[in-house]
Amino acid sequence: MSEFAAPEIDESHNPWHVHGTEIKYQNPWIQVREDQITNPAGNPGIYGVVSMKNKALGIIPVDEQGNTWLVGQYRYTLSEYSWEIPMGGGPIELDVLLSAQRELKEETGLLARRWTNLMRLHTSNSVTDEEGFVFLAQELEQGEVEPEETEDLRLWKLPLREAVELVMNGRITDAISIAGLLKAARVLGI
Repeated sequence: MSEFAAPEIDESHNPWHVHGTEIKYQNPWIQVREDQITNPAGNPGIYGVVSMKNKALGIIPVDEQGNTWLVGQYRYTLSEYSWEIPMGGGPIELDVLLSAQRELKEETGLLARRWTNLMRLHTSNSVTDEEGFVFLAQELEQGEVEPEETEDLRLWKLPLREAVELVMNGRITDAISIAGLLKAARVLGI
């Protein structure tokens, strides 16, 4: 472990003071609110927060030969094509593992007998409260792909080592995919 210790702080202390909240927009997936606040310096202001109505889920399937699967799709918000790990959303009240299992089957047709929770992460904690989970799925069996109607997906099977190279050369830019692939490679010793 490092010789450098984290500074001692009261992690429960909230220096922000909220005076009022107004919901500006919502749909089945997100809610946008604006808070009237006093910031840590004591100045008044506003803070916009995007609240997600699902948990983000990413899955790294890895077979016995060390291969994984990426999912390619055109991302509307970015106006560009994106290669990512299989991922999606799961209802907040549902067990994240059950949602991850459903997502893996929908997007790749894969079923896994062994699941490892690799990480919990926040995707962009300055503007959203989105909480994500990434799982390693192993001991795979191929089934039928069942994409949602909004998904036009392409699958790419490749060695996990090559997927990590796509992260390192900037071809994979999705934050959950990057974090998940790097963690899986570390855990698996690749």
